[in-house]
Amino acid sequence: MNAYAPLLAALVALLAGLTIGKAWERYKLRDGTWIDRRRVRESPHYILGLNFLVANQIDLAIAELTHAASLDANALEVHMILGNLYREKGQVGKAITIHQTLLQRQKLSRIEHAYVLLCLGIDYRRGGFVDRALDAFNEVLRLDPENEYALENIQKLHEEQHQWTEAYDTRQRLTNLAAIDSRPQSESILAFLENEIGLEATRRKDFPEAVRRFQSAIELDVRAVPAYLNLGDLRLSQGREDDAAQIWNTLVQVAPDRAYLAFARLEAHAARASKPERFTDLCRRLIEENPQDWRARLALSKHFVAAGQPAQALELLFAALVQNPHSLSVHQAIWQTLGQLGHPQTLVDRYSDLTQHAVFYLDPHVCMRCRYRSTELLWQCPHCHDWNTFVEERIAPAQDTAN
Repeated sequence: MNAYAPLLAALVALLAGLTIGKAWERYKLRDGTWIDRRRVRESPHYILGLNFLVANQIDLAIAELTHAASLDANALEVHMILGNLYREKGQVGKAITIHQTLLQRQKLSRIEHAYVLLCLGIDYRRGGFVDRALDAFNEVLRLDPENEYALENIQKLHEEQHQWTEAYDTRQRLTNLAAIDSRPQSESILAFLENEIGLEATRRKDFPEAVRRFQSAIELDVRAVPAYLNLGDLRLSQGREDDAAQIWNTLVQVAPDRAYLAFARLEAHAARASKPERFTDLCRRLIEENPQDWRARLALSKHFVAAGQPAQALELLFAALVQNPHSLSVHQAIWQTLGQLGHPQTLVDRYSDLTQHAVFYLDPHVCMRCRYRSTELLWQCPHCHDWNTFVEERIAPAQDTAN
């Protein structure tokens, strides 16, 4: 029996340690009183509040979480959530009051202090108190120098003020903190910021700096479409038209889905060079490489109309209509072309057959992050302020065609 005594003692000590550890995990001594940390989380009000929050039923979530918070006035995370919910409801003043009250607590840990400050900074930013928001986020960084949420909010504040250099510097800090697999996305944002700095340099006529910035944007992200467009425009203004055309053609090669943004520029260049076939060949090549490219068909059809070939243009437009039957720009081009042809009944009937189930819209684009809608392609969403998140939304799936 004595041989098992050390083993038995060790086992008892282990069980005692586990029991004490579990008790320490669950209970916290605060001002001489033991607080049950699980009390709030095990409350049905807390669980219901989270369920309503996930279902985006903000008012019900606030009601249940307020009940949960009443069980323990010291439940920091519940009060932080309540403040954030009031902010999302638009009650920024109430959110600020809640988060400022939390900051008055005497025994906040360093990380708790940082995250309450972060919430307060977001409150200030939502309320338009730019200086206060910036001070709050900088204080978060003093407490937690690698806090990515604070850095992202500082970047957005600078962007909203069009302080592009400061936004770029902040994004550079974020890029240095980013994991290897997420750096391409961060570098893409840097490229768009470089492009904005280049535009600023263009406006103040510092053309060498503008060229350097546009080229840097392209080096950071080969698909930085606006940098190609702006660099080409700058070269054109300097009288270097062939260089401009080469830049725009490079854009077509690296981002064929955005090639239509350079169509007007390339068509004008081909016309000035008395070689219109350059543009028509480009459009045909894009259609051959991607049979669903309705924009290339639309551009080529407009070229044919201008050249006095409406019949050839109409065939292209009917093919574009198959790919995107809801695009108002395609329908407008068809109406104009039918008018030039004198509205022949057979072509009008064909058009009617193709459009009997169509709902017209003005080529809408939608932000993939927040679902903000726009009639034009935007590089930065005006609602969530993220970069390069707009895609063309299709109401109905496109069909394949060999034309």
